[in-house]
Amino acid sequence: MSTGVTISSISDYAILGCGSVGYAVAEELVEQGKDVRIVDRDESRVESLRDQDLDARQADIREPKAADLVADRDVVLILASDVESNKRAVEHIRAVSDNQFVVARASDPVSGDELSELGADIVINPSSVIAESALRALESGELEYNAGKLAEIVEETSTRLAIITQDSPDPDSIASAAALQAIADHLEIESDIIYLGDVGHQENRAFVNLLGIDLVQWDEIEDHSIYDTVALVDHATSTEMELPVDIVIDHNETETEFEPEFVDIRPNMSSTSTIMTKYIQEFDMNVSEEVATALLYGIRAETLDFKRDTTPADLTAAAYLYPFANHDTLEQVESPSMSPETLDVLAEAITNRDVQGSHLVSNAGFVRDREALTQAASHLLNLEGVTTTAVFGIADETIFLAGRSKDIRINIGKVLDDAYGDIGETAGHSTQASAEIPLGIFTGIEISEDTRDTLLDLTEEAVKRTLFDAMGVEGSSEGSNGS
Repeated sequence: MSTGVTISSISDYAILGCGSVGYAVAEELVEQGKDVRIVDRDESRVESLRDQDLDARQADIREPKAADLVADRDVVLILASDVESNKRAVEHIRAVSDNQFVVARASDPVSGDELSELGADIVINPSSVIAESALRALESGELEYNAGKLAEIVEETSTRLAIITQDSPDPDSIASAAALQAIADHLEIESDIIYLGDVGHQENRAFVNLLGIDLVQWDEIEDHSIYDTVALVDHATSTEMELPVDIVIDHNETETEFEPEFVDIRPNMSSTSTIMTKYIQEFDMNVSEEVATALLYGIRAETLDFKRDTTPADLTAAAYLYPFANHDTLEQVESPSMSPETLDVLAEAITNRDVQGSHLVSNAGFVRDREALTQAASHLLNLEGVTTTAVFGIADETIFLAGRSKDIRINIGKVLDDAYGDIGETAGHSTQASAEIPLGIFTGIEISEDTRDTLLDLTEEAVKRTLFDAMGVEGSSEGSNGS
C-alpha cells in the first residue's frame, strides 16, 4: 500500500492501546524526541500517563472516535493485546484515511494476514519478535563462549599452530585459514597455513598471490611434529595427515574419524568465511585489508555473488568487511589472465562440445591442469541456449569432470553423484560440482602410449552416455558439435 509518508521526516506518532508493549514503544519514541499521542480506554491508565507529561486521550480503540483522535498523526501504532480490537481500529483508521502509516499487533499468522487485508502496512507478532531476539541473544552467547574456548586452545599451543585447508583449496578455505592465522597472531601464537594437493585454478592462484597469503605445501614440511595444535578450516577430513586434530571449523556437516576438542560447524551459514568473520568481530580485532578482502571474496565465491543459498549472516558479514576490503584487488582476482593451458583446454572443449537441448557435455582430452576444466565449464555456460555444462578430461589415470548449471530445475551436484557416486568421488552444489572416476572402470584397458587414443574414444562415449542419462536426456547426439 502506498501511504504517501516519508519515513525519514516522520515526527507525529499515535499509539492505540497502551499496555506494556505500547508503553515501552511510547517511552522510546519520546526519548527520540518524537511527538507521541496515546489513546487508551482505561481511565486510570490515561491519568497516569498524563501525570508523566504524556499526551494521553481516553477512548475505546474499537470505536470511530479513536481514529478521529489520531487523524493528524503520520504513523499509527495499534498495539493492544486484544487482536479483535486492533482489527476494528485498523478498519476505522482506513475509513478516514489511506495516507497514514499503520503498524498493527497480531497474535498469530492468521490474525496477521487479517490485519494486512484490513489495511495495516506492517504487522508485528510479539511472540515472533521475542523468539527472534532470544535466538540472536543465544547466537551471540554461543559465539562469545566459542571464541573464549578457541582462544584457550590456541594459546595453549607451545610452538606452532597448523591451519590445514581443504585439499586443492578454494577461496573460502584459503580466506578462512587466513582469518584463523590473523586470530592466532592476535593471540601472539605462530602459525602456518598448510594445504594438500595444489592451488590449481587461476582465480585461486591470483587470489593467493595478490593478497600475499603465505601457503605451505604439506609435503614440503620436513618435520610435522613442530605443530602441537592442528586446525581444519572449511573441511573436517584430511586423508594424508597423521597429526591429531584439535580444531574443526566448517559450514558443511561432515562425519569425522577423529574427536577434536573444538568443533564449530554451522550449516545455517553459506561459507566458512562468514563464520570466521564473526570470530574476527568477537575478538574485537583490527581486521587487515588483506584478510578483509580475502574473507569478502570467500563469501562471494561460495554464494556465487550472493545468488546461491545466501543467508542473512552472510550478508551482515559481507557488510562488515566491505569498507575494509581492497576492491581493486577483488576485481583483479575475479578477472585473472588465462594461461595457455586453459586456453588449449577451452578450445578443445568448444570443438568437442555435444549439445542436447540446453545441456552441453564436452571432452577436453588429456589435460595437465585439471583446474582448467572448471574454467572451461564456466565459459561454455555462456553459450546461447545452454543452461548446464559438463567438461571432462583425463589426467593421472583418472577422469576429472567439472559441471556447472544455471537451470533451477537441475542440481548438478546430484546429477554427478547419481552418475558416478558409486564408482568415483563427487562433490559440489546445485550450481557447480566435480567428479573423479578411475579410468579403468570405464575401459578395462591397461594404460599405455599406444592405447591413449582408444582410451579417449571409449571414455568419451561412456561418460557422455552416463551424463546425458543422469540429466534426463534421452538418446544421444550424432556429430552435434553444438549445431
